Amino acid sequence: MLKILFSPSENKKSGGKEIKKELFGSNSAREKILNEYNNIIYSKDENAIKELFGFKKFSDCEPYMYDIFNSPLMSAIERYDGVAYEYLDFNSLNEIAKEYLKSNTIIFSNLYGSLLGGDNIANYKVKQGNNIGELIPDKFYRDRFSYQLDLYLANCDILDLRAGYYDNFYKIKKPYSTLKFLKEGKVVSHWAKAYRGLVLRAVAQNCINSLEEFMTLEIEGLSVAEIKIIKNKTEITYNILNS
Repeated sequence: MLKILFSPSENKKSGGKEIKKELFGSNSAREKILNEYNNIIYSKDENAIKELFGFKKFSDCEPYMYDIFNSPLMSAIERYDGVAYEYLDFNSLNEIAKEYLKSNTIIFSNLYGSLLGGDNIANYKVKQGNNIGELIPDKFYRDRFSYQLDLYLANCDILDLRAGYYDNFYKIKKPYSTLKFLKEGKVVSHWAKAYRGLVLRAVAQNCINSLEEFMTLEIEGLSVAEIKIIKNKTEITYNILNS
C-alpha cells in the first residue's frame, strides 16, 4: 500500500462534529504536550499565549482560547485549510477518494505529531517552529513515534510530500520518493504547496496503491523532467506546464 506523508497548515477550519477516538500512536503518548498547551492557555499570560500562537495582538488569540480536550473535533484532512488543502479540495472528492485520504495520508502536526488523515482533532494554533512550554514538538514526537512509524510503514511504499521542516518529526529509514517542481527551469518554493495538494488529489482520485502505480499517473499541468536516486530517496522532478 502507498502511504503519503504530508504537512499541516497554519490555517484551519473551526467547528466540527466528530466523536473523540484514539489517534494514531495512542492518545496517551500526546498527553504531556497537550497538557502543556492547555496550561499556557489557562495561564492568562498574554505574552506566552501570543508567542505560542505567533500573534502580535492578544485579540487574535481569542478564537483559540479553549480547552483542547473538550473542543469540537474534525478529521485532520478536513481541519487544515492552507494552500495545499485548497488545491486538494477534499470536499469535492467522491467518498472513495475521501476514505483513501483518511486511511493513507499521514499529517505531521505541530501539536499532535503524526496523524492519519481520518484522525479527529480540535482547532488549535501553534506557530511552526515554536516550543510548547519547555517541549520541542519535533523532538518530542520524533522520540515517541519514530519506532511506531517504522513498524507501520515497514511494508508500505512511501511518497513524502512534506515541507522540509517536517522531516524533523520523522526520518525515513527505508526507500521512499519525494517530489520537486520546476517552473521555467527554477525550483518553485511557496507554490510547491499548491502542487503537492494537486498531486495528493490525483493520487486519491486514482486510489494509487504503490510507487510503481504512481509513476504511471498523469497529473494535469505537470510532466516528469528527471528522476534521481540519492541513497534511499528517489527524487522525481516535475516541470510545471504553462497553462
